[in-house]
Amino acid sequence: MTDQIQQRILEEVADLHGVPEGAYNIRANGRMAGRNTTANIDITSKTEVSGIDIRIRPGTRNESVHIPVVLSESGMKDMVYNDFYIGEDSDVVIVAGCGIHNCGNQDSQHDGIHRFYVGKNARVRYVEKHYGEGDGNGKRILNPVTEVTMEEGSTMEMEMVQIKGVDSTDRKTKASLAKGAKLVVRERLMTHGSQYAVSDYVVELNGEEASADVVSRSVAKDSSYQKFDSRIVGNAPCTGHTECDAIIMGDAKILAVPQLEANHIDAALIHEAAIGKIAGEQIVKLMTLGLTEEEAEAQIVNGFLK
Repeated sequence: MTDQIQQRILEEVADLHGVPEGAYNIRANGRMAGRNTTANIDITSKTEVSGIDIRIRPGTRNESVHIPVVLSESGMKDMVYNDFYIGEDSDVVIVAGCGIHNCGNQDSQHDGIHRFYVGKNARVRYVEKHYGEGDGNGKRILNPVTEVTMEEGSTMEMEMVQIKGVDSTDRKTKASLAKGAKLVVRERLMTHGSQYAVSDYVVELNGEEASADVVSRSVAKDSSYQKFDSRIVGNAPCTGHTECDAIIMGDAKILAVPQLEANHIDAALIHEAAIGKIAGEQIVKLMTLGLTEEEAEAQIVNGFLK
């Protein structure tokens, strides 16, 4: 189904060490490399554009969907539109990841537009990992767009991870929450070299008792650049919290733009942002335990991004 390079990338982005259980759709270099459906989860290819529709029956519990994407051809430009229809009262895990292996001189790029329609009282855990590798001069570029529509009483937890090797990423996430809906976002990001990463979140709390908690933890090294732009809009009696916590190293630059917009007297919204370098005493303490300065730094960074 996939070669060794692709298999290694699948392990990185989707924790796949073989064929996943449950429903899956594996995309490699712009083509389908494997698919499985279940009695409760159907996956069909779109006809008018490149991408898939994932339909999860109401009441589906303890099932998962894996939809990883692998690019291992230099110069590959891939764009997909994936729509998820999550039925009422279901409880599922969706794992989407993209890995790019580029050993050539041409840029490789994957742009994915994911739209989620989360039914009443449904629960979704969504994991999206981005990873890049290869010793070519060509860039590894990922531009994901995520749009979430949450119906009454639904819950969505989103884990957005980008730790290694992606030269440029521009992530846009929009969410609209109905009454009692709950959104939790945990972003973990590391940039190095001259990498560029922008994360843009807009969350609209439209229903009574809707809530959102959007938190980013990031490390920027060398001469890389990061921007975290998070806007929470309270249009009803609701609660919202957004936070950016970043470590800056070397000649990196970080811009944090937390925004709150209250359009209702009972919208309770909070934002926090902190950017700073690693404290010298932390490094000294670890060095007294026998670590080198580089090892101490790596230990602190890994612990921070866990």
